[in-house]
Amino acid sequence: MSTTPSKTMAALWMAGWLSLTLVMAVAGREAVREMNVFQVMEVRSLVGLCLLYPMIRRAGGFAKLQTRRLPQHIARNLIHYVSQLGWFFALTLIPIGQVVAIEFTMPIWTAILAASFLSERMTSWKIAAIVLGLVGVIVIVRPSTGEINQGQLIALGAAIGFGVSMALVKSLTRTESALAVLFWMLVVQSVAGVLPSLYVWAWPPGHIWGWVMVISICGTFAHYCLASAMRYADATVVVPMDFLRVPLTATAGWLLYSERLDAWTVLGAALILCGNLLNLKPAPPGPARAQ
Repeated sequence: MSTTPSKTMAALWMAGWLSLTLVMAVAGREAVREMNVFQVMEVRSLVGLCLLYPMIRRAGGFAKLQTRRLPQHIARNLIHYVSQLGWFFALTLIPIGQVVAIEFTMPIWTAILAASFLSERMTSWKIAAIVLGLVGVIVIVRPSTGEINQGQLIALGAAIGFGVSMALVKSLTRTESALAVLFWMLVVQSVAGVLPSLYVWAWPPGHIWGWVMVISICGTFAHYCLASAMRYADATVVVPMDFLRVPLTATAGWLLYSERLDAWTVLGAALILCGNLLNLKPAPPGPARAQ
């Protein structure tokens, strides 16, 4: 799918992604308190397909979603499914801000894969954005005396999976629409999760369904925003913008769960913001051709 590159449009779509994923993190923590992660993921995928149907009709129906890259869709979405399961599970083990912070080792894997397999150019500004963002994450997390618990390891594994998934999304958006990427994500993940969710199925309290609906809505349209952003800019441009999710989530954790928000978090947020500003710096013009 050919789209005129635009860092401004990528940033706007990423603003939608950031807002929706922040709400989803809070809803996810509430839902998995009393509902199995497999159930949450399955309901999210099925509800997401229902929410997507009006957009599919407006785009011309299911015929517009046919793909010649089904193996890539399946691989990307199975990796993302397992990573998402780990992400939700980690929310029950460690603070919400720490889950998201650890998740931001993801750009390392995305940048390496995008540069190695997608022929994306690693400019000095992109490298600086990633480095500053990762330093900001480390400042916020401030790893203690080398002690790593199970929740941190699960969150790290999810981050690696998300990095692989992000690089595959960028590859897919070169030929597929954002709607097609999202549709196949929901189809593959709903099929992958049906048996595990039925095996562990137990009816949760009524109020939990409200949180699951929030997850379904935010999860569906967040990925549409992400796929749209990828169409306007390289993965190595888009991913560092996502660093802003760390201070935003830390703030939500402080407001809703009394998780600590201190000067270190503010400093880390400032470094992350600086990295994003550097990342949006226009590339220098190429040399003029000789007449």
